[in-house]
Order: sequence, then structure tokens, then C-alpha cells
Amino acid sequence: MIITVKKSATEKELERLEKDLRGKGLQIHKSIGDEFNVWGLVGDTAHIDESKILAQRFVANVTRVSAPYKLANRMFHPLDTVVDVSGVKIGANEPVVVMGGPCSVEGDDQICRIGQEVKECGAQIIRGGAYKPRTSPYAFQGLGSEGIQDMVHAREKTGLPIVSELMSIDKLDEFVENVDLIQIGARNMQNFDLLKAVGKTNKPVLLKRGMSATIEDWIMSAEYIMASGNPNVIFCERGIRTFEKYTRNTLDLAVVPIIKEKTHLPIVIDPSHATGDWKYIEAVSMAAVAAGADGLIIEVHDHPSEAWSDGAQSLKPEKFKEVVDKCKLIAHAIGREM
Repeated sequence: MIITVKKSATEKELERLEKDLRGKGLQIHKSIGDEFNVWGLVGDTAHIDESKILAQRFVANVTRVSAPYKLANRMFHPLDTVVDVSGVKIGANEPVVVMGGPCSVEGDDQICRIGQEVKECGAQIIRGGAYKPRTSPYAFQGLGSEGIQDMVHAREKTGLPIVSELMSIDKLDEFVENVDLIQIGARNMQNFDLLKAVGKTNKPVLLKRGMSATIEDWIMSAEYIMASGNPNVIFCERGIRTFEKYTRNTLDLAVVPIIKEKTHLPIVIDPSHATGDWKYIEAVSMAAVAAGADGLIIEVHDHPSEAWSDGAQSLKPEKFKEVVDKCKLIAHAIGREM
């Protein structure tokens, strides 16, 4: 349920209404606007008589929310949320953010070198996998804690925040201590215990869409994180599984305006996993920026043919710079900075 409160309401009137609602076991999430304030009620509102609330002179409107997600719902929070990743702001009308780096951390020299290269090309965040979910149990699984420390070193050398994927709750403390943006991968999008665990931290979370997830499934996963107390969620579309085999996945670009209509949270696009082929990353990246995405996360490797994982979808640094430069033109054309 959503209550729209007039600015003319007195403090005493608001305190009385709030006390009554909390006494019925409801949580109240407040969003402050220029002309009205919005109160989002979370809990069992079935027994609430909205006509009695609407009878208050300072209440402008009462609306029941039919969608299963509440905290992520734009009706609860009309203004766009901006997520701050160690000084890099993502969402609303902030500049479009680029995250770049290798699929897998292959050592300290490698991630520090590529980290510096992507910074020079215009990236604001370094990406790199230390714990790797792989389809085959025989494929490279990542360097683990050593890889995380290599990422930390790359941050120290470049000054850029780092993003890496968390796969299990037992590694959460390590990520909270060392990682600026915690990625929840597609395979863990509905690992609800993991979602609740990151929800109990205040770390920004990059939530990738599951390969077979509907948009509502995806938003409900964000709701799990937010319901546990962490509002700092960024959606990441990386393509879904369809009958098409020409690309690694099928990029659902329409999800950008849909997420912005249904929620107040930022969304970034992963063209590397969406296409699986470096040749298509430029076109998909420009399309994503044109569609209104708040950022891009792109795999970059200086020797893709020798990469320990996903070399076929990795850009060389010089190509990465070309992509960033072209995307800047697109961003400028739609009235955004990059």
C-alpha cells in the first residue's frame, strides 16, 4: 500500500498516523518529494481500511500495490535511486559508467596491467573474476582469495573500485572487506540464502539476471536483498537462454526501459556474456547506451587468445577504447554524460 502525504501535514499528524500504522505491524518506507511525500507500507495490509486513511486531511491518495515486489517498486520510490560504489555513482542522470577487465584474474601483474589499461580507456570500475562458476568442473575455477588480493592491489595502483563475483555465503566476509561492488551471478540469482546474506550488508550489489529468469523473477530477487536491509542494488542484464544459437545468449534490450518503468533501481548491460563474441560488443554496447542503460560491464584482455577463460568475448584494450569513445557519442546524443 502507498500513502501520498501532502507537504502541509503537521509533525503531530504524521506522528499519529505513523504510530497507528506501525502498531498494526507494518514497516514504513518514506520517499521525500518536492510536492508530496510517499509512504510505502510493507506487511499485511489486507486488514487496513484505506478509506479511513484517506479521510485524513493531509493524505492526498492511497493506492494498493498489486505487484509482488514492494521496495523495488517505482510506486514506493518515485525518484531514481543512485548507487554509490566507492565514489562512482550509478543511476538516475549520473554519467554512464563503464566497468572493464578480464573474465578471470590470472595473477597480480595481469590484473594490475589490465586495470591500468582500462582506466586509461575510460573505465571507472575494474571487473575481474576470482571465484569462477564454470559449466565444466574441469575448467579453470579462479584463483580464489589470491585473486581477490590481486584485485585489491589493482585498486591500490589505479584508484578504481573493483567488482567481483561472490558464489557462496562462506566467502561473504572476504568480499565485504575487500570488494567495492559484489556481483551475484546469473546462476545464483535465485540463491535466496545468498541474497538475504548480502542484503544484511551495506555493500552495493550487482545482480545479474538468471539465464531463464523472467523480469519479475529478477525484480523479486532484488526484493530479497532490499527486504533484508540493503537498498544498494544494480540490475545487470547479460542475455537470456533462447532457441537462438548464433550468440552465446539472447540480449533482452527491452528490459532497460521496462526496469526503469517498474523500478527505481539502476541497470547496466553486459554485452560480453550476451553475445559471446567480441565482434558484436561494440554494436550492442552502443545500443544499450541508446536504450538508457546506466552502465556497461565489458571483458577486456590484452591477449584474448591466451585468456584462461572467455577469451572469445574479450576485447583488446585498443578496441575497448574505441567502444567507449563511440558510446560517449551515443550518450551525448541522448543527453547524458559518459
